[in-house]
Amino acid sequence: MTTAAIDANARRQGVVATLIAFTTWGLAPLYFKAVGSVPPTEIVAHRVVWSVVFLFALLALWRGFDGLRRLAAQPRLIGLLAIASTLTGSNWLVFVWAISANRLVEASLGYFINPLVSILLGRFFLGERLRPLQRAAVGIACAGVAWRVWQVGTVPWIALFLALTFGVYGLLRKRAPVDAINGLFVETLVTAPLALGWLAWLAMQGDLHFGHGTLIDALLPLAGVLTAVPLMLFAVGAKRLPLSTVGFLQYLAPSLNFLLAVFVFREPFDAAQLVGFALIWTALAVYSVDMLRTTRSAG
Repeated sequence: MTTAAIDANARRQGVVATLIAFTTWGLAPLYFKAVGSVPPTEIVAHRVVWSVVFLFALLALWRGFDGLRRLAAQPRLIGLLAIASTLTGSNWLVFVWAISANRLVEASLGYFINPLVSILLGRFFLGERLRPLQRAAVGIACAGVAWRVWQVGTVPWIALFLALTFGVYGLLRKRAPVDAINGLFVETLVTAPLALGWLAWLAMQGDLHFGHGTLIDALLPLAGVLTAVPLMLFAVGAKRLPLSTVGFLQYLAPSLNFLLAVFVFREPFDAAQLVGFALIWTALAVYSVDMLRTTRSAG
């Protein structure tokens, strides 16, 4: 097999992995609504704990622990993964809180903005050059955020926080020389003591929801699978694709979030919000045109 064929196969794998990851994240609010009686902090703690359990089992049954032994000898890499873990943990917490507070529309705006954040991060930190249409897309997206601020009178902090934390996480995972499973296991492992400590504190206070209802007890462990699988697939995509391409494919998740928020959860959505979203969608359309033109030229 030629080098070009190998590269093309790797890109296809990256696209498939990334699409599955973003589809899972796009439909995740259905799960978080199902466990809506549980406070966001406890949900996030369960996500960490059950992710560790799931990933440990996966390594034990499939990959083994040789990769972890090599990783243990690289303290700087472990520190990088610890920073990545902080970003995902805070991102999860705000996202779950937004769902419970019926602010999924604003959260979806953040993930619509995130592809443009990824493009800018790729430009400034990875040297990925922006073509004219890409620069236009970023400018239109900024106009959408500015419109939102002007209409509401406040900075859409949920949207910006989610966009920035996940954008930087994608950048760190792309630069971290570690495979998806071992990297994610270390990410979750470094925060597991905090998660276990929080769950223990809730149990001592009599506020732990786990263990008091059959449905909740069955659903909370699934948080580990729903967390680990898409993050592993995302890491695979981030390794095989340019960060700008990963950012573009990411629009699938907020599109599904937005549809769930408006048509399933019936969150309010007025004309002023529509203008801001329309600008973001226009930016993504401009970037899509640029991607198609570049792909055809390369072919």
